Amino acid sequence: MPDDILRTVEDKICTITLNRPEKRNALNTAMVETLHATFEWVARRDDVRVVVLQGAGATFCAGLDLRELAAQREAGAVETHGLEDALATLERCPHPTIAAVQGDAIAGGCELALHCDLRVGGDTARFAMPLARLGIAVPIALTWKLVDTIGAAPTKELLFTGEAVGAEAALALGLVNRVVAAADLQSVVASLARAIAQNAPLSVRAMKAFVQRLADERRQVRRDDLDTLFRQVRESADAREGLAAQRERRAPVFRGA
Repeated sequence: MPDDILRTVEDKICTITLNRPEKRNALNTAMVETLHATFEWVARRDDVRVVVLQGAGATFCAGLDLRELAAQREAGAVETHGLEDALATLERCPHPTIAAVQGDAIAGGCELALHCDLRVGGDTARFAMPLARLGIAVPIALTWKLVDTIGAAPTKELLFTGEAVGAEAALALGLVNRVVAAADLQSVVASLARAIAQNAPLSVRAMKAFVQRLADERRQVRRDDLDTLFRQVRESADAREGLAAQRERRAPVFRGA
């Protein structure tokens, strides 16, 4: 397994660590593929009762690697299917999952945390979905995940503005279940994971499935026209401009085309 993704199992708790701190744990294609495989692997483990997802260093996850996104856009279009598939696998994991968010959780990093069952944030945590500032759109299923979690109006504000939400505001919105001092984050998450792992695993897994079924049913709506809108955004000149501006550290000039 590449060193960018680490995994350990101890006392029925699997800890998965994004280990690219020098790049703020930004997800490149290899990391997304490894994460997907890791989520599939842990779902099959009978000796695991809880999964903890964390990031090394000061950042939880800065989202998809922008250099790769820019290269994809130059080659034709931005592709997010790999991340979407990995997140769907994480959400379907039969074991309870906990995200330990110590710093920034941006775009795909925010969604990575959202697709865990529980989120514990350090008081230094921040959440943001700044894709409109890049000229691209949050994939449909991932938009619906936000609505499921925090409701329609807060989702619109988060997506329309692209502004970051601090830990206490995230708690009020329901983006996190708890906020603790950053220095205490690891111990609090470990204690929470142990408490869940000590409960009856069949009961916990069944109740997770009960809750998940309702969320799945709410997303079974017609989306053909939305897929068309998403492709238009993904293939737009604005998407090329937004990613180029980010790479060149300048303000983008969007033209709505």
